[in-house]
Amino acid sequence: MVWAAIGMDRRLANRPGAVTCVPFMRKIIPAILTLLLATTLFAAWTFSRFERLEGRAWMAIPLLLVASFFPATMLSHRIHARWLSALNVASGISVGFLSYFVLAAALCWVVLGASRLAGMGIDGRAVAAWAFGAASLVGLFALGSAYWVRVTRITVRLRHLPRFWNGRSLALVSDIHLGNFRGAAFSRQVVARLSSLAPEMILVGGDMFDGVRLDLKTAVAPWSALSAPSGVYFVGGNHDDYGGRNAYFQALRGVGMRVLDNEKVEVHGLQLVGVHDRETHSPEVFGALLAKAGLDTARASILLAHRPENLAVPEAAGISLQLSGHTHRGQFWPWTLIARRVHRDFAYGLNRFGGMAVFTSSGAGTWGPPFRLGTRSEVVLIRLEEG
Repeated sequence: MVWAAIGMDRRLANRPGAVTCVPFMRKIIPAILTLLLATTLFAAWTFSRFERLEGRAWMAIPLLLVASFFPATMLSHRIHARWLSALNVASGISVGFLSYFVLAAALCWVVLGASRLAGMGIDGRAVAAWAFGAASLVGLFALGSAYWVRVTRITVRLRHLPRFWNGRSLALVSDIHLGNFRGAAFSRQVVARLSSLAPEMILVGGDMFDGVRLDLKTAVAPWSALSAPSGVYFVGGNHDDYGGRNAYFQALRGVGMRVLDNEKVEVHGLQLVGVHDRETHSPEVFGALLAKAGLDTARASILLAHRPENLAVPEAAGISLQLSGHTHRGQFWPWTLIARRVHRDFAYGLNRFGGMAVFTSSGAGTWGPPFRLGTRSEVVLIRLEEG
């Protein structure tokens, strides 16, 4: 949500171990926090006004929870503590519910205004009960939906596809975001879902981690049970840089993943290229890495890159198919509208950029509020065919 959907995090510090606190973030966080607090106050005051509650002290609770969202997130990058993890979860869920409580509050005032224009009397308590009750149910549904990992199946036709791969499938998963909200239990769920698909190859498209301090050994242990005949490959995302990519990558290597370190590998004649997110921000650096890979444009190739941006670079290099994540498809309405506006056709699904096919997954996990509405947590099974 927020900058994850909008793409603001591209301006975060791009060095191993970098967390936040670059000038841009110091400017934007106060503005977002002010907006969150203002909308929280509006929703709480509206509920109190329509329900005719005598005391207002309770309003401090949602205000404090929302106010702690950014501080708790930032501290989690540096401190591993149960109380901090609990605060992060509580504040993240609060921000998620806020999106719907604000809409409920606005609806209350619209109904009140319409009734007065029509010369009708209304029961304000009943209106608030219905509006905020419905918002609560929607929020609970979105919360549950975020932890239900489903399978999306697509077919991609690639020219010059090696005979071995014609009719075979590979699985893509991205944006697991292991950290405060998700740990070993969620890893086991994703691994079980991937294993049940029995793909020829598995690709992990970045943001395995949320960038926070955690017990790496415990978090990644379930992934040791994951295997595929042609291997399991990983490329880093932006959140994998926040906590220091070296430790994260080493942990994944320890459970059998092949980290594609800005390189090309040959898998039964198919050219598989992986470029970490940080290196795709600059078209010059991105292009140089693809040139160094030595692609054979007479054969099919797949690029694993975390975000669907700077697409002109891999298209010019002759990449056949780019697989990405990062956008989360906005996670939940109304943020889905922002993701669509920012990333346009490449916010989700299979599309084309010139001569290159691009598929963007909505990811298996979430960032910020663990909500899904209008999107789904997914792993993707991609059937390759000559064409």
